[in-house]
Formats: sequence, C-alpha cells, structure tokens
Amino acid sequence: MSFVTLGALLVALLVGAPIAAHLLRRRRAEERPFPPARLVPPTPPTARRRSLLEDRALFATRAVSVLALAVLGATPLLRCTHLSLSRRAGASVALAIVVDDSLSMRARPGGGGAERAGPSRFERALTAARELAGGLAPGDAAALVLAGAPARVALASTTNLAAVTDALAAVTPSDRATDLDGALDLARDLLRGLPQSDKRIVLLSDLADGAPGAPPISGTPDIATWVPLEELEAAGQDCGIVRADRSSQKARVRVVCTAPQAAAPGPDLPAAERDGGAAAPAASAAAGASAAAGRSLEVRAGDAVIGKVALDPALRAEELTIDLPPGTPELLIAALTGGDAIAEDDRAPIISAGGPLSIAVVVDPAATHVETGGPPPLEQALSALDLDAQIRPLPSVPEHADELAAHAGLIVDDAPGFTPEVRRSLAAWVERGGVALLTLGQRAAAAPLGAGFEPLVPGVVRWSASPARGVDPATAGWLGPSAAGLADVAPRGRATLGAEASEGAEVLARWSDGAPFLVRRPLGRGVVLFMTLPLSTEESDVALRPAFLSLLDGFVGAARARGGARRLAAGETWTFDGYHDVKVERVQVDRGQGPAGREALPVVEVERRLRVSPPLAGLYELTLDGERSTRVVSVPEREIDLRPRRVAESARAAELGGMSASIDGSPYVALLLLALLAAELLLRALGGRREAAELRAG
Repeated sequence: MSFVTLGALLVALLVGAPIAAHLLRRRRAEERPFPPARLVPPTPPTARRRSLLEDRALFATRAVSVLALAVLGATPLLRCTHLSLSRRAGASVALAIVVDDSLSMRARPGGGGAERAGPSRFERALTAARELAGGLAPGDAAALVLAGAPARVALASTTNLAAVTDALAAVTPSDRATDLDGALDLARDLLRGLPQSDKRIVLLSDLADGAPGAPPISGTPDIATWVPLEELEAAGQDCGIVRADRSSQKARVRVVCTAPQAAAPGPDLPAAERDGGAAAPAASAAAGASAAAGRSLEVRAGDAVIGKVALDPALRAEELTIDLPPGTPELLIAALTGGDAIAEDDRAPIISAGGPLSIAVVVDPAATHVETGGPPPLEQALSALDLDAQIRPLPSVPEHADELAAHAGLIVDDAPGFTPEVRRSLAAWVERGGVALLTLGQRAAAAPLGAGFEPLVPGVVRWSASPARGVDPATAGWLGPSAAGLADVAPRGRATLGAEASEGAEVLARWSDGAPFLVRRPLGRGVVLFMTLPLSTEESDVALRPAFLSLLDGFVGAARARGGARRLAAGETWTFDGYHDVKVERVQVDRGQGPAGREALPVVEVERRLRVSPPLAGLYELTLDGERSTRVVSVPEREIDLRPRRVAESARAAELGGMSASIDGSPYVALLLLALLAAELLLRALGGRREAAELRAG
C-alpha cells in the first residue's frame, strides 16, 4: 500500500470528531421544583451539565459519513487486479479453461520450509479460473478440462455461466500425472463447431508434464492457446517416493529426485547434453545434490524409526533397501526427512501387497528369433515399453491354476493346443480375473488329438494362406494411430476361426477382407485376447512393427486394470469384471501410522464394467463380493520431474488478455454519502422539533 493511499485512509480517524462534538454539546440545565427556593430572589443560571451521547442515530450517521469519506478518497488509489480476456471488438468468446490438477501443481512457489505457507500452484490456478469465469458475459460459451492424466472433461461447452462456477467448485487436487497434450486436444474438440468466431484455450498449468523436450505449446490457426500465468511455471527441487515394497525382512523403496533444469533435451541445449555427454551427468548430479543433500529415508512403525538410510547427494533415481528388525508390524511408512517443493510425495505405505505386475510369457525362442540375437522380440518389446512389469519366461503353460495365481497376465505364442488339464487351469485362472493373450499360428492348427483351446477359443483353428495383405486400419482403433502400420504386413499365412469364436466377443481388428485379426472375449472376471497371426518372424514381421507395442501396452493395461496389479499409479483405473458388489475405500493413516479414517470412492459402470479410478496416492482396501484385499496407489514417477515444457511466444501474446483493474466503487460510495447527508438533515430536523416541544412543555 502506497503512502498516498495510507494517507487517504487515515481520514477515517476523523470519526472522533462527531464523538467530541456530541460529548461537548451543552443543553439547558434540568429544572427541579424546590419549595424553599421561593424565598430566594431568582438569578440567571450559570451552571450547565455536559450531556452524554443522547442522539445516537445522528451520531451513527455522522460517523459512517466520515468513514465513507475516507473510503471515497482512497478508492481511486486502490488497484485490485484480476485475470481477464481481451475481446475482439467486444464479440462473444468460446472459451475452454484447462486446469492442471496433477501432483506437481501441489508445489508452492516458495519451495520448502517456512515459505510453504503461501497458496499452492493449484490454488492459484483455480483462483485464476474463477476470475476468468467471472468475466464471462451473456453469449459466451465455456468448457472446463482437467489436465491430470488421463485428461478429463469436467464440463462440456455451455452458455450456462452458473454451471462453470459450479464445475470449478467441484475441482480438487490429485496425485495424477500430467497430460497436457491430451487436455489440449480435448479442449479443441469441445470448441470446434461452436458459433463464436473467437475461440480460445486458457492453460493454467505448471507445464511439468515429464516431457520437457516436447514441442512448445502453441495454438492452431482457428483456436488460440493462451498460457497467461508465468508464476505457475514449475521450478524448484523435489524428491518423492514412487514405490515402497516389503519382502520378508527387507523394505525396498524407490526414491526419485528432480531432474536438472539444464538437462531438458531440446534444441537450445548444448550438443553434449542432448547426446548424453559428460555435461549431462554432471548437471544431473548437481541438481540431485540440491534436492537430496542432507536428507534421509526413514522406515517408521508408529512413532518409532526402525530403519534409516541417508540419501546420496547426487541421487537421481534409486531403489534403496533397508533391513527390518524381527517382529516388525505389517503396516509401515516410508518417509523422507527434510522439506522440498512437494510434501505430498514424501510419504508412502510399505506393505507386502506391493510389487510390480507379473507377466508370464510362453514363447519358442527358435521360432521368433531375430538376426541381431538376444531374447525373443516379445520379451524385448515388453522391456522396452518400461511398463513397470516383471517379465517371467516359462517353458510351458502350468497345469495347475495355483501356479498361475502369481501372474496377472499370460502370453502364449502359437501353442499346439492345450491338454484338458491345462485348459481347465487356464480357464479357472482367467475366470478369477486373469488376462491371457494367445497368438494362433500353424502349430495351433495342427494340435494333436485331445488338445485344443476350448473354452478360451471356441471352435476349430485352421491354417491357410492369407487372401488379405494386411489389416484394415479403420477397424483397429484399439491399437491407436500405429494401426496403419499393419496395412501391408503381408503374412505367409493366417489362422481362420469359426463363427462361434466371435460370439459374445468383441473384434478389435479385422483383416482387410473382414476376417477377425484380434478378438477380445470375456470369460468370468477375466478376458482372453487371441490374434490370428503368430509372432514368428518367418510368418510375418508383425512383432517388429509399432502396432505390436500398442497391442502389448493395451494387454498390460488390461491386466493391471482388472485388479491384477496390487499397486498402480494415481489416475489409473481398476476394472472389476464379473463382480457384483464392489467397494473401494482409501485408508487414511495418521502420524502414529494407525488407520485414522476411511474415504469411500465412487464405483462407476462403463460399458457394463465396474470401474474405480483412485485420484490420490496411499493405501486402499477393496471389498470384492465380500472378499477383502489391500492395494497401494503410488505417485507417477514422471511427475517428480519439475522441468517445464516450453511455450511458444504466440501463447504469451498480450492481445489475448492480461491482468485488469477491478471496477471503480467511487460512484457507489458517493451515492452512500448523499444518502447519509439526507439522513443527517432529516434527523437534525426531527431533533429540533423535539427540543422545541420540550421547551414548550417545560
């Protein structure tokens, strides 16, 4: 506040003037009859008594007038700003507000320690969104998109401006990763087709989406993108716990610290850093030191610290092991000492229910070898995807369901049928929630007597030359954009199935002649995917194409979502097929590491499947048809990376909007002063009449 503004407000001290005036006001002395006074000659009275505050209404009017006068003097000097759009010739606007509700938005600009008292970036973004919504006018259209992964539409485009305010009131922070590209794509889809010619996207984010080297954020020729608040841009250092598992008497905790700002791969970086030269590790070490220096990882049971290890000052990402003493309780907490930009990722539960997803693979290395050597392409692809899953090669499919219970997914390449015992164990495992991927080739069609694929793949499998050259991309949306790469796969042969194989199933992709290429068939609580082409590199190169990676990504995602993962990242989805009574609760743990409360999550039905998407990291208890189990939700590792995405100059343009002054309240204060003046005149007139009446009565 400036000196001039303070001086104007000090006028309010003059409110003491009416008090003094009322206290110093003198009235005629009150007369009382006294009989002996008749014997004394009358003399003019000289004594007067000072009155108290008798006319309170008049005093209150005068005091409020003085205060209003002070406000009137200071109003032109006070400037309260808010975020607002710039309109083109006053025309209506179609606006899509993108609010980032990811974990990194919980950071406070001041960093750790005592400076964390200020509002978080998420709170500032939400305030800016409310300011923009408050500036909308009749005829404008608005939509709300949340950028936490996966990006979601919180409010479709509407001209009901009150609905925008209600939608913003329902937005809460989460521990999700950031999906800026997905959120911007959703926002553009919501704006296209609206009648307003001025279409804009406002992005309120710290821009830390784990891809600092991605293309800069910019608009399109028909839809402008505005990134207004540079103060939200991610900065600072952070260390977080992304995984905490317990195995026997050991706790294994993965700690990740912020990557160096200078290491973001981009055209502005030196070639040595872009190419992974010596400069990059040095920068990484420096940044890691500032994030992890002087800090420790503790394992706590209640208020007691039962294990502790110091962090390496140069730590970037490392799995730390801490030995646990005998008799350690089941529920433990891993916690980082010290402070950093984000406090919410410094603690995580350690329970035996944790652990990566287990995927069993049965493949013949001789049939799927590559000239470059190494493991089969299937295992190489799963490792390259880095899906946080353990790949466990098996020589054959186990004959007992108990042997499969440890695995969430199973991939079998061109098996020559299954014996009745294997078919029973496989079917029982799938019905309990397992996910199987079967590829059918020449050996599958030549299954010996007594072997087959029922009930996983109904009917008879035959092998013949392929009349189609490739897959129709229009029917392979499940594989994403990479499906176009299968249009010329040119196989030597393919498996053909009877019509019964597709009954009650969903064909995810078809050959160009309409025959099924990839089929998904539900079985109990699980699902079976089967492909009419083996992974053998002698039959086709399908295992070497990008679409194969999309297939494996979808397969692992299905295994994880169907409850096979005892740990998943915040924002991912559990899918519970075959269950009727599903209850998911987040168990809140207090400082003593005991359950402090439970928060139930909504269970929604999408495409006849029950799904739950936990937005916050922590400990969860699932009740599935009366059967209880414990799961863990962790923070996404890439969300610890606080290197911001670049923004194009056009997205910072001043003509898109900026900070505007609030409406001047001087006219309203002046009207109040006029009303108070009229009230004072009225009260004085009434008071004068009352005094005259008293004199006449006396």
